Amino acid sequence: MLNKLKNLGPGLIFAGACIGVSHLVQSTRAGADFGLGLIWALLLVNLFKYPFFQFGPRYSTATGESLLDGYKKLGKGVLVAYFLISLATMFTIQTAVTIVTAGLASSIFGDFISLKGWTIIILITCLVILIFGKYKLLDRLMKIIIITLTISTITAVIIAMLKNTSSLSFNQVLPKNSLEITFLIAFMGWMPGPLDIAVWQSLWSIEKQKNNKKYNTESAIFDFNVGYIGTIALGICFVLLGTLILFNSGETFSNSATVFSGQLIKMYTTNLGHWAHVIIGIAAFTTMFSTTLTTLDASPRAMKKTSQLLFNKSTKLNYTFWIALLSIGTICVFLFFVSEMGFLIKVATILSFVTAPFYAIINYILISGKHTPKAWHPSKSLHVLSISGIIFLIGFSLWYLTTL
Repeated sequence: MLNKLKNLGPGLIFAGACIGVSHLVQSTRAGADFGLGLIWALLLVNLFKYPFFQFGPRYSTATGESLLDGYKKLGKGVLVAYFLISLATMFTIQTAVTIVTAGLASSIFGDFISLKGWTIIILITCLVILIFGKYKLLDRLMKIIIITLTISTITAVIIAMLKNTSSLSFNQVLPKNSLEITFLIAFMGWMPGPLDIAVWQSLWSIEKQKNNKKYNTESAIFDFNVGYIGTIALGICFVLLGTLILFNSGETFSNSATVFSGQLIKMYTTNLGHWAHVIIGIAAFTTMFSTTLTTLDASPRAMKKTSQLLFNKSTKLNYTFWIALLSIGTICVFLFFVSEMGFLIKVATILSFVTAPFYAIINYILISGKHTPKAWHPSKSLHVLSISGIIFLIGFSLWYLTTL
């Protein structure tokens, strides 16, 4: 067990990538608008997405290659589809997480620097960490960030529960009108994260294996499970915080990143006391900074590998090219949507949900086929869960599209 704990890495980076907008923004809003009424959606989507995320580290450690290599083996068209979907979503996703992080920085550390200034500072900080520290520093840093995030969030929940004087209702709610359904799909779209994170996880697992020969398939699945359970637990924590502090408050959240962040921290401070500003500030900022950092690493890493597989290994479309392009693109999108954070997040999360069936199907085909050693094919129960998950994701996507 001690060796397994020492081998933790990609699973925690996965948690860092997931615990961001889906938790701080969407889960808090779910609690604020529906109380504990959407816990069913949180648990259900985590259950049905689980196998498709887990297939990332399972495949990469069992075969020594990433999911992207597997996609190419399924047919070049699959890899081209991944490339186009990623190209269409990476800038929106990165901007959405970065703008929330910048808004929090402005609220916590002071607005003496503009939102644009904070955005650039955060991107440059992440770039320095990734370009000079590379995977090793990312691996080490995420362990510190996730521990800090977990302690501060759980502390806030405990204190909020101790100060709560009203009873909690566990009645579950099924959204009915189009606005509520749109929120539900957005909530589930990034809960715990977009399914393409499975690709990122496979790449991180390969990097981990390069630095640690003991990191095998068994330890990779354990590592992933620790990170996954952590994302579920913290998702519930943020729904609880939203319920305990914001439910029935009558507050309407702003679409401006700075205003939204200020509203969020002010509400926590007002209800829990001024001391909570520090704890909530740390929890919120580490939540979003971890997501900004991991997504800024993952998308360029995945696009570099995809470019090599589609074109040739000597292509100039390397990690440096993609991380520079993503950073510049993020700033450009930010300038156009600086006052529409809510809209940007909604677009990004819905895109992630409607493309989820694609990733679910190809991951399942790959892990169950001839390209994966039979010893690491899914068990019967995982087969059943995978098929159920595919039906669930397709069904909810169709439900959303037919209610537009």
